[in-house]
Formats: sequence, structure tokens, C-alpha cells
Amino acid sequence: MTAAEALRLAIPRLHSAGIEGAARDARVLLAHALGIAPDRLTLHLPDEMTEPQASGYEAALAAREARRPVAQITGRRLFWGLPFRVTRDTLDPRPETEALVAEALARPFLKLLDLGTGTGCILLSCLKGMPMARGVGVDLSPAALTVAAGNARDLGLEDRAKFLESDWFAKVGGAFDLIVSNPPYIAAEEMPGLAPEVRDWEPHLALTPGGDGLDAYRAIARGAGARLMPGGRLLVETGPTQGPAVAGLFRQAGLGEVRILPDMDGRDRVVAAVKPGAADRCGCA
Repeated sequence: MTAAEALRLAIPRLHSAGIEGAARDARVLLAHALGIAPDRLTLHLPDEMTEPQASGYEAALAAREARRPVAQITGRRLFWGLPFRVTRDTLDPRPETEALVAEALARPFLKLLDLGTGTGCILLSCLKGMPMARGVGVDLSPAALTVAAGNARDLGLEDRAKFLESDWFAKVGGAFDLIVSNPPYIAAEEMPGLAPEVRDWEPHLALTPGGDGLDAYRAIARGAGARLMPGGRLLVETGPTQGPAVAGLFRQAGLGEVRILPDMDGRDRVVAAVKPGAADRCGCA
């Protein structure tokens, strides 16, 4: 069977399984099975598939029919133009999170803390864009930290990125001129309505804190002041309806210059704040 024939059979199969973007996913998984980059697939569609390639494609399609995310099947996701290894122990990096990275890189920084680092995609993307900076990524999941450390090695950032198992700020010392986080923010009542790819395959620890979805922001607001240098920035991702509530928590914690910023689709996505005080000790000065 040629790759083109396999693709023609795969697309309706994924459609029947309720997969949105079935044609796109079928192509990505076929390229993965062939061991080529997706943008090279068209050149190889006339090729006869080997038995290992055909078996690999069948396994990938079966996994996608079970609603396993494509990034978990291929093991990789591009974020901020960089490849990140993804497993079932980490969130699949989302394009909307790039709004947080863009805001982080809008001003210089030297010492970065990433709370709930997961794959390390935010921390490592920020360090790639700020060559003089160093950073620490913390997470409660040892498995996620292993993935993040591997991504740091793959990106040549192991000398500038360190990882620490910690419940938010509990084991974090020192002061930082930038703190970032994409914390769990889905309310408990919203979990059943999530897409199966998220609800059934991604770690619930990274998706929801339970309750109203704001507990992580409360913890971050309580602890950020002690770990930010004067003039240092705090940036967090939020759900599209949570911006005003999170902004209120940051103001109550004594942070200033609080702003709500949109993602590429115009939805509220990032809440930014600054610790009051002169920035003469801050890497962003």
C-alpha cells in the first residue's frame, strides 16, 4: 500500500471517530509513521509503505481514535517555534500560551521562576529569547520535571535552567525579576465538559485545582511578593473569563500595574502585575 492510499483510508476513519481536523491529524500521524517531517509528506505519498511503517500508522490511528492527543502519540509539540517532548504526565502546550511568552520577552529579565513548569515550554522559550537569563522551573510532579529537564537538554539550555519539586513557592528561595505561571485553572464543575483529549489523557493535577478554579492564583498572589524583586513582574495565564477575578487577587496582594492582556484570538489570557518599588536591583531595569 502506498502512503497516499493509507492516508485516503485514514481520513474517513478519524472522521467517524469524531475527530475534528481528521485530515490534518491523519497527515501528521502518517508523517510520524514514515519518520519524516510533516512538511515533507507530499513528496513521499507515492512511496510504498514498509511493514513497520504500516504497523506504526495503524497503531497511531487506533490511539487517535481513542482520543489520545496527537502530541502524545508523536511525543512532540512545537511551541514558540521550538520542539518539546510531551507525555501523559504533562499538559500539551497550547498556542494561546505563547501570549504569555511574548509578554515575558517584551522587557529584559535576568532571573526567571516558572511555577508549574510541566514540559518547561514557558521557561525554556523565555530563556531561548533572553540569552543572559537563568531560570528555575518548579512542579509537584516528578515525572513532569523529568520531561522538562530532558527538554532543557534537547534545547541546549541545561546550564541555564534548573528544576525543583515544590508546591508553588514552598521550596523556592531567592528573588526573581520575573515570575511566570500557567497554573491549573479549570473549575471542578467544568471538568466533565472538557474534550476527551484533555479530560481523559492530560494530568488532572495540571488542569484543575478543584472548586472555583482560582486556588492556584490565590497561592501565587500570597507568595509572589516575597519572591519578586522590587519592580519585578508577575505574569500568569488565565481562562478567558477569569481575568478580572485574578487581577483583583493581585491588587489585594499589594501588586501594582495590573493589566489583563489578550491572546491571538482576542480573548483575555494573561494577567500581568508588578511589585511596587524601585527597579534598581531588577534585571528588567
